[in-house]
Amino acid sequence: MIQTVTVNPEVSPEAKRPCDPPVILPDRPLTDTEAGSLWGRDRTALRVCESRRAAGVASATGGQP
Repeated sequence: MIQTVTVNPEVSPEAKRPCDPPVILPDRPLTDTEAGSLWGRDRTALRVCESRRAAGVASATGGQP
């Protein structure tokens, strides 16, 4: 007898969190300070999200990229 078993990989809870959306820009021209600050927040969020995504892939593939 042949039995088919479906194995669902474990994905870390951290990797399941949705990525933060981009910051909402005000409806006016930004100062240089504001532009730098908002850009920095978006870049930081992107890096955190990529770390979570990579952790999810690693957990689902046994550590393979």
